Amino acid sequence: QNGKIVNAAKSVSIPDNAIVIDLQGKSIYPSFIDLYSDFGIEKPERSTRRGRSPQYDPTRTGYYWNDHIMPEINAVEKFKFDNKKAEELRAAGFGAVNTHLQDGVARGTGTLVTLNSAGNDNDRILAHKSSQHFSFSRSIAKDQSYPSSVMGSMALLRQMYYDAEWYSKGNTKTKDLALEALIANRGLVSIFESKDKLNTIRAYKVGKLFNINYVILAGGYEYEKIAEVKATNASFILPVNFPDAYDVSNPYQAAYVTLADMRRWNQAPTNPKIFAENNIPFSLTTHDLKSPKDFMPNLLKAIEHGLDKTKALEALTTVPAKTLGKANEIGSLTKGSHANFLITSGDIFEKETIIYENWVQGNLNVINDKDQKDIRGEYNLMVAGKTFQLSIKGESGKPSAEIKQDTLTHKATLGYSKNWIDLSFTAEEETYRMTGIVPTTSDNFAGRLILPNGNESTFNATKTGPLEEKEKEEKEAKTLEVVPVTFPNLAFGNTTKPRQETLLFKNATVWTGEDVGILTETDVLIQNGKISRIGKNLSASNAKVIDGTGKHLTAGIIDEHSHIALSSVNEGGHNNSAEVTMEDVVDPDDIGIYRALAGGVTMAQLLHGSANPIGGRSAIIKLKWGENANNLLMSNAPKFIKFALGENVKQSNWGATETVRFPQTRMGVEQVFIDNFERAKNYETLKKSGKPFRYDEEMEVMVEILNGERFISCHSYVQSEINMLMKVAEQFDFTINTFTHILEGYKLADKMKEHGILGASTFSDWWGYKFEVNDAIPYNAAIMYDNGVTVGINSDDGEMIRRLNQEAAKTVKYGNVPEEEAWKMVTINPAKMLRIDNRVGSIKEGKEADIVLWNDHPLSMYA
Repeated sequence: QNGKIVNAAKSVSIPDNAIVIDLQGKSIYPSFIDLYSDFGIEKPERSTRRGRSPQYDPTRTGYYWNDHIMPEINAVEKFKFDNKKAEELRAAGFGAVNTHLQDGVARGTGTLVTLNSAGNDNDRILAHKSSQHFSFSRSIAKDQSYPSSVMGSMALLRQMYYDAEWYSKGNTKTKDLALEALIANRGLVSIFESKDKLNTIRAYKVGKLFNINYVILAGGYEYEKIAEVKATNASFILPVNFPDAYDVSNPYQAAYVTLADMRRWNQAPTNPKIFAENNIPFSLTTHDLKSPKDFMPNLLKAIEHGLDKTKALEALTTVPAKTLGKANEIGSLTKGSHANFLITSGDIFEKETIIYENWVQGNLNVINDKDQKDIRGEYNLMVAGKTFQLSIKGESGKPSAEIKQDTLTHKATLGYSKNWIDLSFTAEEETYRMTGIVPTTSDNFAGRLILPNGNESTFNATKTGPLEEKEKEEKEAKTLEVVPVTFPNLAFGNTTKPRQETLLFKNATVWTGEDVGILTETDVLIQNGKISRIGKNLSASNAKVIDGTGKHLTAGIIDEHSHIALSSVNEGGHNNSAEVTMEDVVDPDDIGIYRALAGGVTMAQLLHGSANPIGGRSAIIKLKWGENANNLLMSNAPKFIKFALGENVKQSNWGATETVRFPQTRMGVEQVFIDNFERAKNYETLKKSGKPFRYDEEMEVMVEILNGERFISCHSYVQSEINMLMKVAEQFDFTINTFTHILEGYKLADKMKEHGILGASTFSDWWGYKFEVNDAIPYNAAIMYDNGVTVGINSDDGEMIRRLNQEAAKTVKYGNVPEEEAWKMVTINPAKMLRIDNRVGSIKEGKEADIVLWNDHPLSMYA
């Protein structure tokens, strides 16, 4: 009554003026709710400015300093009811949607609307502001260059929340309409579009920092990381856009389908079931489907893969309603709720079930005529003295027909509505056209016939039985076979996560990397992840014994400069991106980890790229294949940051349009450093003064450098710039930790030693890639070593990391570096540069057991 449910029970008092509809044998369900939609919101036009010079400044006045932050946008102000789309959604079972503008990092508010075509917006809109929306994706309509990476988006969101806190305390006289909107909407549920299992965890990290419990739109493959997902305690919105089966009929095309692709096709439909089994709250959405009509078939696939029907219904009704704080208005058939409900032929989660009607706010929407008879079956069709076999199949509301005569099959056209049938077909080049009504009391039907010569006659169809199914061998019903998840869930993944064991290596040649040098026929005992004992004839109960006879045991190789296992490498939207950290974007599933392990590498420093003079903070990881991103990070590791000099940061190799970002010269690079360190000093002075200050993550990191709490690894080539940076550091009273690349290090090894750098990490003989490395020589490492500099060999490359042992060997070839010293260049020396040589880098009792067993001399190309 009046669009609301008055009562719902087995026995109710029926008002005298009520229309009574007999639904004997049929079912009623609450209409579904989609929490994540852009229904009625026009998609923004993609900016046409692409290809021009980058834009570094915002275009809006009175709003936040970044154009991709738009919390002031209200979906209700952009909403325009779309009758066609509403019809499609109602046909899929939906009665209400939470819609918003799906564009930008901070996207503004959503609005909750019903799919009531009979009403107006005053009736339909249940909440003008129902939710806040966020993502890691830039606006397609905006051109501001920052952020250009996931880690940049994470940093931008953190700074946005810090700025909102500052603004809310009245600490600025500047008006910011974006921050005012963000603050005003704090009471709304925050929905985050992650669309990726790793971004799901990243979104959680951002929210946790500010005590925000995001409801997260998942990517569909969270089952691969379900333990981490559960640990977030977040609620989720799950898509059902499962991958289609791959066409592998062509062997050449099939070669490009990976094992990971095939597994995901096989496993993805289990994602909702696994959420339910782990008691993780979730809703379901049509998001990312090509059409709403794909929703129910995909949902049924999830149910076939084990999703409980009750959980499926809750995920479409009570859970989304509760998420939006609207449990008393939608999502159930309780008294006072909006009359949003479905009438079906039976269990809505069965393939053959038909949705007849979708009532929205008490208004009828017919999906399939519930009074129309199901005429599917086999018939004898009598036409002009001839007998044909008529098969009517397909959906009951939209059936199709096929005509057979002996062994011939004829194409037929069938129309069926309100129990009226129109049928036409052509046989032996003669077309027959029929129309008739299907009686409700009989399985047979008849009607008028137009013969090929135009004369009228009659036809009749006599039902002979149900549709003929193809003969099937009787088989026992079997559960769908889903291959097990591995760690990680791709080629070479572990069936279970590796665990620490007690190991005893016997009779190996041990390269200790310590003063004792190389020990022959020596045993090494590993317990609790540490090197416990080194000696002869060792024994230990319960130890797994590994015969090292004829083999070489070394410390694991440490790559001081790597970019493997990262979802983002550069944030080049600013000339200083100290606010970003590679720890945010570690990708534990990168096959580069496995390949590096196969080359004897056990640790790496994941550095920001060289897009700007001051890059992001680094991540020091252990290559624990199969672990999650957080467990790859070395615990209590020293803090590092990437700086860069030369062609890359002044953008001389970026193209003709990249000429507007400062700096554009090597002189300008120096001024970027000086300017930022001066700003950091002023920032720290204000912070220590006790006066109110705006928390600036970028400046916080710069202060850490000044205070010796964070160390610089600097991308460097040219002698003059290397000198320059050391002088800048001395001006601000700190020391450069590491010069990496350092291909002109041989020219100023004495200067670096005098400055007090901890190390120089270089290539052995790689330089043919740009002009500023023109003076590189293969003797660089040896010359720096002879001058007392701690030298390391790094890869900076996903391929070279697989053969760093051979790169170290080149220092023996070119500079006569002693073999043990050459080996230290990829083990203990990079450990010293990373300030972790007390923990790793050599084989010594008490150190962490990052070790490698080789079948040959470790410097040999055959090892």
